[in-house]
Amino acid sequence: MTKRDNLTGSLILTLCAMIWGSSFVAQSAGAEFVGPFTFIGLRSLLGAAFLLPVILLKDTVLKRKAPERFVSTDRKKLLRGGLLCGVVLSVASLLQQFGIDRGTPSGKAGFITALYILLVPILSLALRKKVRPILWPCALAAVGGLYLLCVKEDTGVQFSDLYVLGCAFMYAVHILVVDRVAPELDGIKLSCVQFFVAGVLCIPPMLLTEEVSLSLIKSAALSIAYSGIMSSGVAFTLQILGQQRTEPTLASMLMSLESVFAMLTGFLVLHEVPTLREAVGSAIMFAAIIVAQLPQRGKGDRERQSVK
Repeated sequence: MTKRDNLTGSLILTLCAMIWGSSFVAQSAGAEFVGPFTFIGLRSLLGAAFLLPVILLKDTVLKRKAPERFVSTDRKKLLRGGLLCGVVLSVASLLQQFGIDRGTPSGKAGFITALYILLVPILSLALRKKVRPILWPCALAAVGGLYLLCVKEDTGVQFSDLYVLGCAFMYAVHILVVDRVAPELDGIKLSCVQFFVAGVLCIPPMLLTEEVSLSLIKSAALSIAYSGIMSSGVAFTLQILGQQRTEPTLASMLMSLESVFAMLTGFLVLHEVPTLREAVGSAIMFAAIIVAQLPQRGKGDRERQSVK
């Protein structure tokens, strides 16, 4: 893994976090009209549909202009990887939505969800994957910054928080699953399959437990479209492409910047001036992520450690 690869991966994941942060308003607005299964199901299927022409165009161009770079996809590996990623992603997304619907404030939910920053290195050790020592204090600092940024009031521990904590665990699992399967597969095709799986899994409970009507879907259409194309189709695909060049713990820290970009979007679009607490929290997060990317002495510290 070269320095250029690491830089490219970091930039891709930062762009991913930027899109997620800017799409928060759309996701909240859509949830006012349709239930979680409907919103996540339609968003995921739209994300898969959006990527189909991208995949077709990419394969066509490679076959014509750079046939030596075109590699036929191992369909069995793609289906296995996409199925696993899709199941984990759908469970994580639904747990977060259930937690918010049942009373966890959005800021608090964002903080609890971002605890995957700590869960990823812990799970990595459990899987016997090496974690660079510098990442531990950086991860703790990033969590502290997130707390200052996201948690505006002390609401105590609520039962709904357990849903969001489960979401954090599943997102950590998703990051590690992507780290395991993505290097062997086409990232865009893997993303397309995972969205299709996540969308299909939501359809039966959507029809059985939620009110589904054309008028409600039309009311949430813009939110579903933006979330499906940008948050799912573009951002989650960027996650896979970025993780192909970045170690999991650092990737989790970079993706957690979505909370910072959500604050910046509120400032630029809604003219919401951040408080001193929020500004300090954002600064701590940025500092932790910068330190985490500083070169370490010794080849073993610079290279990405991963069990393949």
